[in-house]
This record gives sequence, structure tokens and C-alpha cells, in this order.
Amino acid sequence: MTLAKEKVFAEGFGFKKLFLIFVIGSIFGALYEQILNLVKVYIATGDIVWELRRGVIYGPFSPIYGAGAVLIVYLFARKNYSNLKTFIYGALFGGIFEYVISFLQETFTHTTSWDYSSYFLNINGRTTIPYMIVWGLFTLVFVKAVYPFLSKWIERIPINIGNVCFNIILIFLIIDMTVSWTALIRSAMRRSGIDPITPVGEIYDKVYPDSVLAKSFPNMDFKVSGK
Repeated sequence: MTLAKEKVFAEGFGFKKLFLIFVIGSIFGALYEQILNLVKVYIATGDIVWELRRGVIYGPFSPIYGAGAVLIVYLFARKNYSNLKTFIYGALFGGIFEYVISFLQETFTHTTSWDYSSYFLNINGRTTIPYMIVWGLFTLVFVKAVYPFLSKWIERIPINIGNVCFNIILIFLIIDMTVSWTALIRSAMRRSGIDPITPVGEIYDKVYPDSVLAKSFPNMDFKVSGK
């Protein structure tokens, strides 16, 4: 008699596990940015400032970090690369990823969240060679040590609980990211003097004026319209 194989939640490299890696990466990314900003402000002024650093209007999420974590897992954790190759590939990936995200943000929202123009060995102000080295080290540690731990932890979640949480968080983040990023795009159009074309644009102008977005995204550099 053959025993039925026990079902495991989010097994392998399926969508559910990658999505949870995305969520975890988004939360820790936002927390990292807030702690980093706190340290920088304290060193510069001696003040303790806890400022929101996130990529969406609602919730402690920085999807850029989440997307980076997912891509690192999908590209490098599925294959048993050597430590040296993981470091080199991670450094190249990090530089390209940071450059592309910076370009897309500036192109579609007319905002910037970082500018490395004054940094040593920067590449068009969008990334730097030293930061690429940090990306390589991060990728090495994440792939070889952090991800295996997270993977086992995720697979131990009871299936029923895991599926419910997965569906709720998935729906929430889809709505949250859609609203947040379309509000930023509408902000760019508004600052370019483009009137709303649909009732949705009119609602965005009332609910998410530049003054509100500036508070939600204090690390973004864009001109506030004063609404």
C-alpha cells in the first residue's frame, strides 16, 4: 500500500512561494530604508526621525525590494552557482535592476527616489559600482543563507491558513499598487498641465493631490502642486 504524499504549501519555486518572498522582501525593504534614513539624519543633525519609506500609499511595502528578492531567487537560487558566480551575477543584476527602475520611474512619474550623480563611480546617477558590489554581497548571502531558511519556513505554513492569507494579501497588494502607481502617473500628468480625461482622474486629483503624495512618498523628488 502506497501512502499518499503529504501536501506542502507553496512547494518549490511556484507562484505562491515567490509571492510570499515578494511580500517579505517588500516589508524588509521598507524597514531597511526607514532605518537607513534614521541613521543618516541622526548623523547629520543629531535628530531622531522615523520617516515613511515605501513604494505604495497603503501599508509598509516597498515593491522594488520585493521584486528584486523574487528575481534573485528565480534567477540564482534555482541553480547551484558557486559563491563567486553568485556574487558577480548578483552585482551585475543589482546595477541593471537599479538603473532600469530609476529610468522607468523618472519616465512615467516624473519623480526620482535616488540620485547618485555626486557619488563615486556612478553610472548616469542611477547606480554606482560600489553599490553594485553591495548588491553582489547581498545576493550571495540571500541565496546561500536567507532564502533556504525562508523557503523551509514558508512550506511549514498550514495549507488552509496559507491559502487564505495568500488570497487576501494578493488582492490587497494588487489594488494598493494599482492605485498608488496610477496616482503617481496622474500626478505627473497634472504637473504637466494635462486635465483629467476620465472621472477616475478627477477623483485622483481630489483624493491624491501632490500634497498627499508628497507625504506618502517623502523620499520622492517632485514638485508639489499645492492642492
